[in-house]
This record gives sequence, C-alpha cells and structure tokens, in this order.
Amino acid sequence: MTHATTDLCDAHGDAVRVVAPIFRDFGGAERFGGRVATLKVHEDNVLVRRALEEPGEGRVLVIDGGGSLRVALLGDQLAALGAGNGWAGVVVHGAVRDSAALATMAFGVKALGVHPRKSAKNGWGERDVPVTFGGVTFSPGEWLYADADGIVVASAAL
Repeated sequence: MTHATTDLCDAHGDAVRVVAPIFRDFGGAERFGGRVATLKVHEDNVLVRRALEEPGEGRVLVIDGGGSLRVALLGDQLAALGAGNGWAGVVVHGAVRDSAALATMAFGVKALGVHPRKSAKNGWGERDVPVTFGGVTFSPGEWLYADADGIVVASAAL
C-alpha cells in the first residue's frame, strides 16, 4: 500500500469511512490494505484459522470478536499462516497474543489489545457477513486501508 490514510481522507472526503481510533498496531507491517473478508466470532478462533489457511490474495481479514478482551483470537502462528498465504493483514475487534513476535512479521495486525489466553476451538461464528464496530460497517469485498494514523474503508479501490 502506498497511500497514507490521511491522504485518502483528503482526496476522497465522504467516499471513505473512518474507523474510530480504538485500535493499536501489533504487526510488523504498519501500513497495509486490501479487499475486505469478514468473520464474526466470539472467543473462538477456528474460523480465523480456516480463513487464513486459504489464499489471501492481498485481502484483509476483518474479525469482529465482539470487543472481547478475555482471550486472544490471533497469535504468532496464525499471523505467520496468513502472511505465508498472501493475506495483507488483519483487524481484530478483540485481543491478540504473542505481541513481540507479531511485531517482527511483515504482516499488518491491528487489535484492541493483548491477552495471553488462547481462545476456544468450537468453530462457532459466521463468515462473509457485514460486521459493525468502531462506528463503521465492514462488508465483504469493500476496501480497507490502515496505517499508523488509522483505518479507512471504501466501497471501491482508491
């Protein structure tokens, strides 16, 4: 990604939706972006693994974990899997773990915080559905751009 979110906001005005500044950077790729794929899960990361096992084709996985900070939905192993399969990064409305290792990976990771406990493995959740958090609804196929200044979403590539 070559464009800064600030420049995208300046150039595209109301064509971009700005996510509330509630996320922290954890991945080694501070700037990332791509088409959106979505998951809605609660304290269970089986669907996260399944998604990241597939070819990412430069997409960003947007995970609505309900804002739970009681378990981590992503750690270094899943991030490495995603990076290896061509995902640009993830945005987790929840927690991650292995933060020191995540910081060394060329993979974008934004999340609310960290938690050392792993998640359940029941496989519950939904995939490719609109999810809403941070004042924005993310729909599969939209475009997300993220950097140190924030996250913006648009219906088409910018």
